[in-house]
Amino acid sequence: MNDRVHLGHKARKRFGQNFLTDDHIIGHIVDAIDPTDDDILVEIGPGLGALTFPVLERVKHLNVVELDKDLVARFESDALLTRRLTVYQSDALKFDFSQLLDQQKKIKVFGNLPYNISTPLLFHLFSFADQIEDMHFMLQKEVVSRMCAQPGTKAFGKLSVMTQYYCDSYLVADVPPESFSPPPKVDSAVIRLVPKAQRADVDVEVLQKVAGAAFNQRRKTIRNSLKDLISAEELSQLGIEPTARAEALSLDNFIQISQFISKK
Repeated sequence: MNDRVHLGHKARKRFGQNFLTDDHIIGHIVDAIDPTDDDILVEIGPGLGALTFPVLERVKHLNVVELDKDLVARFESDALLTRRLTVYQSDALKFDFSQLLDQQKKIKVFGNLPYNISTPLLFHLFSFADQIEDMHFMLQKEVVSRMCAQPGTKAFGKLSVMTQYYCDSYLVADVPPESFSPPPKVDSAVIRLVPKAQRADVDVEVLQKVAGAAFNQRRKTIRNSLKDLISAEELSQLGIEPTARAEALSLDNFIQISQFISKK
């Protein structure tokens, strides 16, 4: 059934399609996902089924969210497959993942995410963090580095702050371009994200706004980049050095600032 879906589909640039073909990497990712019939599984962008079919070897049912109508039609034309796949022809950026919830089970999300929408898609998924057990994604290696970056490094930025607010993150594997067809021009990596059971009580929109303002002008001191949100005196009151640059702040500092602004 794998071959029937693969037959003759050409990767589309507008969907950011690069199809994973390395069996060793595929096996490693599926082992990391560890799918079972006790899970509500959802794959974003199944493409030609590189992860879909190995996962279906381990479970009876899988949900997939795919934007490309031609690929959806290929999955739906296979009678055996349609019994075990629920296909949502939808833009994952607008998809309501909570509709997949069943009883008290949480969702396991995975996929080879299109690089051109990966960051906004991650932010969309974070909004469902309380309903998600874990996520495994193939992403541009640079994006994974930013998600996992520590304060004080050049890679530390808004994506680091928001990822680490919502989730614990782990690097699963580095993936070279030759593992795909067509090979992308960048290195890739697989990340595991586990939403935190408890998070600081903070207005997420304010946290995003603070991190965005701080890192949009990352060469400036926070006294200047955050001046429309908080004064230098107020930063000092919080024990945060106004002359520091954004990358020197910790996640806790960003939460502190956001909580303070919300109370003003």
